[in-house]
Amino acid sequence: MREKKKTVKRGVTGALAGAANGFFGSGGGLFLVPLFTKWLKMDQRRAFATSVAVIFPLSAVSLIVYFFKGGIDFFGVLPMLLGGLCGGFIAGRIFNKVPISLLRRGFGILILYGGIRAVLLL
Repeated sequence: MREKKKTVKRGVTGALAGAANGFFGSGGGLFLVPLFTKWLKMDQRRAFATSVAVIFPLSAVSLIVYFFKGGIDFFGVLPMLLGGLCGGFIAGRIFNKVPISLLRRGFGILILYGGIRAVLLL
C-alpha cells in the first residue's frame, strides 16, 4: 500500500511539472525540486539532478506541440541551444563540487527573480 501511495505522489508531481512545462514552456523544476524534497523526502542534491532528468522529456513533448503550432524559430533558437548545451555540460560537471547551500540559494533567487518579473510585467 505504501508503494502505491508513493507512485501516486510521483504521478501528481510529474503532472504538475508537465502542466507548468506546457503552459509556460518550462518551469517544471519550480514544482519538482520542492515536491521532491518535501513531499517525496528526496535529498536536495538528488532532487536537483532528478528534476533535470524529468524536465528533458517534458520539454521534448512541449517542443513537439509548439512546433506543430508554428511557435518555434529554429534559427533564432540555435545560439541559445548551443549556449545552453555548454552551460548544462559545465554545470553538470561541477554539480557535486558546489555546496548544497549555494545551490539552494541560487534556486531561490531564480524563483524570486522569475516571480517578480512575472508580477511586474503583467
